[in-house]
Amino acid sequence: MDPKTPGYEETLRRLTLSDERFVRGVLGGPSEPGPEGPLEPKTDRLVRLGALIALDAGSSALGAEAEAALAAGASRDEVVGVLLAVGPSIGLARLVGVAPRIADALGYDVVEALEGPEGRRA
Repeated sequence: MDPKTPGYEETLRRLTLSDERFVRGVLGGPSEPGPEGPLEPKTDRLVRLGALIALDAGSSALGAEAEAALAAGASRDEVVGVLLAVGPSIGLARLVGVAPRIADALGYDVVEALEGPEGRRA
């Protein structure tokens, strides 16, 4: 095995953590996003988040992309707006299933909020 190539455990760890540099290397893209893209960085990150939601990506990938969107200037409302925007395309089941993972990515404990005295009111 090439000494530069990580073993299976390291590879799985990096993929699970959504190590962007590693994943870009695996997918053959540049190691860092470039400024020459067709979209502004914030919009680019929000679009990527929408794609991950549509693909039913794991929590770590959703969290990493939500964090990247926030770091690029997106607001928490815009991140949730992406969830609502893709809702008609992904359907109710997936929309409801991913909502708690987006909440977690934004640092909002929706389960705790639902257990509170006013949490179950719609």
